[in-house]
Amino acid sequence: MNEIYLKIDSAVKNYGKNEVLNIPSLEIKRGACFGLVGNNGAGKTTLFRAILDLIQLDNGKVLSKDIQVDQKEEWKRHTGSFLDEGFLIDYLRPDEFFSFVGLTHGMEKTAVAEQLEVFEPFFKDEILGHKKYIRDLSKGNQKKVGIAAAFLGQPEIVLLDEPFANLDPSSQFQLREIIKTLSKERDITMLISSHDLTHVTDVCSRIVILEKGKMVKDLQTNPQTLQELETFFQTI
Repeated sequence: MNEIYLKIDSAVKNYGKNEVLNIPSLEIKRGACFGLVGNNGAGKTTLFRAILDLIQLDNGKVLSKDIQVDQKEEWKRHTGSFLDEGFLIDYLRPDEFFSFVGLTHGMEKTAVAEQLEVFEPFFKDEILGHKKYIRDLSKGNQKKVGIAAAFLGQPEIVLLDEPFANLDPSSQFQLREIIKTLSKERDITMLISSHDLTHVTDVCSRIVILEKGKMVKDLQTNPQTLQELETFFQTI
């Protein structure tokens, strides 16, 4: 459990004269459930996109299991992610999309179905076995498809950006339990960005606050963490 799975070293990203990310050092251990919180524009999504090599840093590097993500692609084999609807193929039906994602991991349809079983209550009989294309689903159901697909192939690291947004209350609580279960049973290292302080405090053992691209607090979750987060955001 002490093995470092993700390491950010001297990461800087600028858009013109605007510095949107400046993280000297951040290490995330194997099996951790890591939360990232901050106001809009704090740099949360920028950091996730850097970890997934979707943007090029102006300085620094990201290592995923000791693989520098902008130099080699082997890290993709152990990484799952869902940041937004751009990660979906919206002209496919959910079943077709899950099969496609499974194929990229060398999975048979039976294996895909087995790995989706944990999500069946979360889907509420609105995702699988229907003829609707992903583009015709509600925003909440699109989110459910993307989240479930991120876990296919037994990834060791999973990144979810605002996973609770657009979900109805019962689905939010179901997702909390799924995250806890998969994190524990599969020993997945999870990174979760969220505006929902209650949910992120419930599922994450460590929470970092970003403000204007910089880490301003690094907290180990305890019974006082939610109050500490609420106090912080009430005073800035």
